[in-house]
Amino acid sequence: MNTELTGVIATYLLTLLIAIPLGLYIARVFKGEKTWLDFLGPVERFIYRLCGINPKEEMNWKQHLKALLAINMIWFVYAFFMLIFQDKLPLNPDGNGGQTPDLAFNTAISFLVNCNLQHYSGESGLTYFTQLFVITFLQFVSAATGIAALIVVFKALKDKTTTKLGNFWDILVKTNTRLLLPICVVIAIILSFNGTPASYAGKDTVVTMQGDTVGVSRGPAAGMIAIKHLGTNGGGWFGANSIHPLENPSYLTNMTEAIAQVVIPIAMVFALGFFINRRKFSYIIFGVMTAGMLMLLIPSMISEMGGNPAIAKMGVSQLTGAMEGKEVRFGPAATGYWSTITTIISTGSVNGFHDSNMPLTGMMELVAMMTNCFYGGCGVGILNYFIFIIIAVFISGLMVGRTPEFMGHKVEAREIKIAALVALLHPFLILAGTALSSYMIAHHPGAAWSVQPASWLNNPGHHGFSEMLYEYTSAAANNGSGFEGLGDNNIFWNVTTGFVLILSRYLPIIGPVAIAGILAQKKYIPESAGTLKTDTATFGVMTFAVIMIIAALAFFPALALGPIAEYFSLY
Repeated sequence: MNTELTGVIATYLLTLLIAIPLGLYIARVFKGEKTWLDFLGPVERFIYRLCGINPKEEMNWKQHLKALLAINMIWFVYAFFMLIFQDKLPLNPDGNGGQTPDLAFNTAISFLVNCNLQHYSGESGLTYFTQLFVITFLQFVSAATGIAALIVVFKALKDKTTTKLGNFWDILVKTNTRLLLPICVVIAIILSFNGTPASYAGKDTVVTMQGDTVGVSRGPAAGMIAIKHLGTNGGGWFGANSIHPLENPSYLTNMTEAIAQVVIPIAMVFALGFFINRRKFSYIIFGVMTAGMLMLLIPSMISEMGGNPAIAKMGVSQLTGAMEGKEVRFGPAATGYWSTITTIISTGSVNGFHDSNMPLTGMMELVAMMTNCFYGGCGVGILNYFIFIIIAVFISGLMVGRTPEFMGHKVEAREIKIAALVALLHPFLILAGTALSSYMIAHHPGAAWSVQPASWLNNPGHHGFSEMLYEYTSAAANNGSGFEGLGDNNIFWNVTTGFVLILSRYLPIIGPVAIAGILAQKKYIPESAGTLKTDTATFGVMTFAVIMIIAALAFFPALALGPIAEYFSLY
């Protein structure tokens, strides 16, 4: 156990060691300063000329959002038709069929919005062509979309009064060329040299130790797996995701993938401080996020390493912890760590089956996605946290009887209304979706949804409720992991989660960008003795309290019906 804990601590410390200088590098790239990847300038200028883009043209926040939404719509249409007709396209050595329209709808949206909720199995549900030119492509551009939106907020916070917030296309391209692609090359090389396939060969025939003959899927997986983690995407090349021995062969690759999925979200926090020249402010944000992570991580690891009390009552020894659904090559500590980071960061990849985790761990995973702002996904993590900052500033202003101000700009009714709507949207989508699916289960309607609702759940009672709650929580948090006792590849789940994915991705991007853009247009007010300082531990605690209260009040009843009730049932 001590060795397992050492591995987890080492993984996190290595992440920090990389994230701090990476944050400085990111800030320099988007401030237009010289970096060691400036030699890629000609490649970027070629892309601009090819696409008719003037990277020097400044945009306001509305123009940024118009460009972001327009290109995302084009990507959706492209992905949808590629998935439907993938059986007619090349690079399909295993002869996989095209997806049904409802599944293609869900898959295209899921990868477009950086969620990667997979209602199909990777080996059989996609071809090499769509894995590369749809899935991998979307994993790059969806991550870049979130980062581009955050850079707009950075620029809005940096200047006293401005409407010039850079060029969306310039930020989008440089996010890929200067950040995502170079790091992915390094990760892919590590994976491919440690057993992850990177060829275009079809299935291999293998005779197992039991004498069974099985077909083992392969393919150019290493590059896709690299961006799935670095871009906080999470969609697996194989159906078992990073539990699969070819997707995550060893403890070294496990550390590599764990570091990859955390490093950019943390680096973006430090990049904020470097970019707007308020490092103390970024340290406070990092401290709050880290405290939130530890509050979720510690109970999860203790629960998984302690074993199952129901099994202990049977007199069965559990020296290695609760090992159901876990890989021996990783162990319960590394799996507990992964389950926390993959849900706070909205990656959604798994190195152990979440459905098999202990109830307390399952609750921590749900709370991680319900709060949805401790580190968070690429770019969108800080965007979500920014909403809580605005609410905390407003409440603090009311407490001291002063007009709320943030970074020298008055926070007024318009900004608060936007922040409140975004904050309330998340619990509304999750709870409304769970209520609808519970109603469908309870009333057993006909076969209008292609699969009888009674057959959706493999687990009855509290855990079955948790499976449905988890599915909508994962969709709303752009996470993509699941309690896979749920039968989700049918019209009901594909369509309902598809709409949750759309609403929970774009409105929480539009809201923070709009707030930052509106604030940036306002007259700058110099700080005075009465100005609320947002770079203090006191304000950090205030923000943390706002996050906890909003999440607890909204979700506690649902958690009580699911994982909390299941936890007590074990005793």
